[in-house]
Amino acid sequence: MRGVLLAGGLSLIFTLIGTRVAITVLARHGFGQLIREDGPVSHQTKRGTPTMGGLVIVLASTIGYFLAKLLTGNGPTWSAILLLFLYVGLGTVGFLDDFIKIYKQRNLGLRSKAKFIGQTVIAVVFGFLALWPQLEDSRGMTPGSSAVSFIRDLGWLNLPMWLGVVFIVVLIAGASNAVNLTDGLDGLATGASTMVFGAYTLVNIWQNNQSCEIKPGPACYEVRDPLDLAVVAAAITGACFGFLWWNASPAQIFMGDTGSLALGGALAGFAILTRTEILLALLGGLFVLQTLSVILQVGFFKATKGRRLFRMAPLHHHFELLGWAEVTVTIRFWILAGLFVATGLGVFYAEWVAGT
Repeated sequence: MRGVLLAGGLSLIFTLIGTRVAITVLARHGFGQLIREDGPVSHQTKRGTPTMGGLVIVLASTIGYFLAKLLTGNGPTWSAILLLFLYVGLGTVGFLDDFIKIYKQRNLGLRSKAKFIGQTVIAVVFGFLALWPQLEDSRGMTPGSSAVSFIRDLGWLNLPMWLGVVFIVVLIAGASNAVNLTDGLDGLATGASTMVFGAYTLVNIWQNNQSCEIKPGPACYEVRDPLDLAVVAAAITGACFGFLWWNASPAQIFMGDTGSLALGGALAGFAILTRTEILLALLGGLFVLQTLSVILQVGFFKATKGRRLFRMAPLHHHFELLGWAEVTVTIRFWILAGLFVATGLGVFYAEWVAGT
């Protein structure tokens, strides 16, 4: 537990200080946000606001994790290493996308094909290693599982290894792009991510306390390295919290794709490694709504030959164009995110109670 507190506290401090430094450095070098011409008119005032702030989140949480492990005298586990690989890897893809946007002064960074290939390669490597038999622990458990899971593995939905990797890749792509779509208002994605990562900190601590290795029983959890995953979750939660200080309206810095792809990938990583893949859709319900709004908008537009279901997608822009102030949309969406997280945690605990 000391590691969890240390990782969260150190990451929080690192981002509070590091983001202030990043704002100055990025502004000095002209690394400012480009704004879509077809977006809400009020967003044009944000043009030039420093972006790529997700770099601070990724660095602060990664350093915070390893410092916490060093100070507590514990080594990292394979589960944590794999999760950080996914987190940093997708953050790197996002960084390249952001950098190209700024360098070429266009709202399109990496070509869609190159971005897709980058995300896919990282997700495939993560998925393969998560299921690789060579990484089994003394109990014969790999970090991930080829079975689709809700709160535990669904034994009747056990996939062949290759299909398990495909499922993992799809989940990672969906989660990373969902957070990316949500990152459109000051503090919206950061605040929502803080809540979900905070929830995964609690889930991992609970899974550790009720681990089948410690407390065998009908409701115990067959999850590998849950306490170390809690340390990673706490580190990312603290980093998001610290970044929110500067990213809240009016934002002095944006996370960019560097942050949104990394955070979305990490959420999928936690769902995979904690055997809560379907539960993620509830804990991250706000991200699901945002993605569905885009899918419905595109589908409706094509089916009706030009008509729109929403004034603009993702969903937060629809409410802006209805006349809601940006901060109102953000706070109400935070409330929705909190309700989804609370419901998800309630379902998680209720399942344990029902099983005891």
